[in-house]
Amino acid sequence: MKKDIQIPQVENVFMAVVKEYNEEFQCDDWNVYLINDRDEDLETVIIVSKGYDEDKFIETSVMRKTIHTLPAKSYAKVELIQPDLFKLTNFFNTTFFIGNSMYDKKYVFEKNTIKPGALRMLKQLGKEGIVSN
Repeated sequence: MKKDIQIPQVENVFMAVVKEYNEEFQCDDWNVYLINDRDEDLETVIIVSKGYDEDKFIETSVMRKTIHTLPAKSYAKVELIQPDLFKLTNFFNTTFFIGNSMYDKKYVFEKNTIKPGALRMLKQLGKEGIVSN
């Protein structure tokens, strides 16, 4: 029964959008990172992302990414995000395992919240970015 399934609350796992200089193309890129600030490894991480604007009936394609293991106190680049998508609400539904327990969290970046003025130093990456609530 669905009511018998216990999914623990996600703590110390974050999704961040980071502005980085791309040496190869000599321009600024915006990249999405998953940050594991826990003392345990995350296993079989599945990330599903999409952008949308319900008012204008706009949707992006659904993107899927798998990370087999994300070690404790580390991070992984999930995808490049184009600045044109900042005017949309962008979500990243993340599911992973720690031991035999499954965790699930939806990280949301509301429309127009990804912008240079919102950048803050992220100690885990040593770069400036925006963390989802």
